[in-house]
Amino acid sequence: MNKIDTIIFDLGGVLIDWNPEYVFLDVFDGNRKKMQWFFDNICTSDWNENQDAGHPLAKATEERMALFPEYKKEIEMFYGRWVEMLGGAITGTVSILKALIDSKNYKVVALTNWSAETFPIAQEKFEFLQWFEGIIVSGEEKTRKPFDDIYKLTLERFQIKAENAIFIDDNLRNIEAANALGIHGIQFKSPADLKQRLKNYNIIL
Repeated sequence: MNKIDTIIFDLGGVLIDWNPEYVFLDVFDGNRKKMQWFFDNICTSDWNENQDAGHPLAKATEERMALFPEYKKEIEMFYGRWVEMLGGAITGTVSILKALIDSKNYKVVALTNWSAETFPIAQEKFEFLQWFEGIIVSGEEKTRKPFDDIYKLTLERFQIKAENAIFIDDNLRNIEAANALGIHGIQFKSPADLKQRLKNYNIIL
């Protein structure tokens, strides 16, 4: 096995708890079925990912309201109340991040699908975002995971050899895209599981 010298972290769902349910479960009076229908048909994951790739939030909101005028109020809330969807840090993973950085054995960077317009809010809230050697934010680069170009950009910008890097992400689709380029991948399930999976690469924390 090649020596691992770089760890690439995803942020949302790995280090930061972000969930639109924090707003919309209340909006739909606790009715999970109605809320899920809204996420599946109106403010969908694909729609949100367009903004992660640089599409302006205001324009995206206007376009969606034009398509679904009967949901105007709820659509406005998606980015209007975005701050309330931002939960706390996933503390177990933050501890792993700190241990990796403190060891001085690894280059530690982040690769996140995140709107450039909302990312500064997270930077202000979470001090550990300053610990990384660098962060690739999809919205700033006008592309996103799982497209090859954002992984290649990460490797090039931080002078990383794919075979010497581990990429940690909660989304299997993103892991598979990294694997296709020769980057080792760990699908994040929990901090305890991550710690165990890192041991498989002889990374003992």
